[in-house]
Amino acid sequence: MPDWGEPFQYEFFVRGLYAATMAGALCGMLGVYIVLRRMSYIGHGLSHAVFGGAVVSYVIHLNFYIGAGIWGFAAAVLVNLTARKRTIGADAAIGIITTASFALGVLLISRYRSFTTSFEAALFGSILGVTDRDLVILFVVMIMTAAFLFFAYKQLLFNTFDPEVAPFYGVHSGMLDTLFSLVLAAAIIASMRILGVTLIAAAIVIPPICARMVTDSFSKMLVLSTIIGAVNAFVGLYLSYFIDASPGATIVLQGAGLFCIALLYSTLRERFAGVRRHASDPPLGQVDAHLA
Repeated sequence: MPDWGEPFQYEFFVRGLYAATMAGALCGMLGVYIVLRRMSYIGHGLSHAVFGGAVVSYVIHLNFYIGAGIWGFAAAVLVNLTARKRTIGADAAIGIITTASFALGVLLISRYRSFTTSFEAALFGSILGVTDRDLVILFVVMIMTAAFLFFAYKQLLFNTFDPEVAPFYGVHSGMLDTLFSLVLAAAIIASMRILGVTLIAAAIVIPPICARMVTDSFSKMLVLSTIIGAVNAFVGLYLSYFIDASPGATIVLQGAGLFCIALLYSTLRERFAGVRRHASDPPLGQVDAHLA
């Protein structure tokens, strides 16, 4: 019979639980807007771009958060500027800019082979190796993200569902997209050491998709996605201790299991009960002009 309280005896594991829970909640919170705008690839792409910046900062002996932050913010702004050109789609802009940045990181790693081991954590995450500084930075980014989403709630809602009409009602779509990309870049930078480049995309996409399949209310989806992200990360890390598996991989696979459950629930609900609409909150895909 396993001792279910054993993991909590280790300080590094408790610290990892805090970090994973905050990172899961942060990614789930931002993922709602990304999924609804069908820009799931941006989370994957920006994480790869930040990886390139992390390698460059190491080579020039610059602090990880400073180097990766500058690089990530620059990549986010560049993606937004490129995506606004009608001849270039957002997915193509993300693909070109972020893969080039990732390739630069790989090139530098192949050139300076002495630190390849150090960046395995950046690629696959190192939840159990987080420091107190990582926790503080993650907490600050999470609070700032929540504040941004709270104060820009109506504008983001309008811009998500009707970006072409939103400017006519005073919503500065270009500035809003840029600010959101900067917030997303900050979230990825803060979470990269915990979840890793290869797993951040799943942490951003899975919780909002699960939430979307169980509710038609935007506000409830936002709250539910945040909770799902936090709980999934906490439980996934906890279970990884007992099955002796990679924490990041366990979190993602558990999230995939939640997706299957949500899909089954959604299918049964539509078949036997129909889709419920909430009069107190606008249904997804339909936003009135007065929200702007």
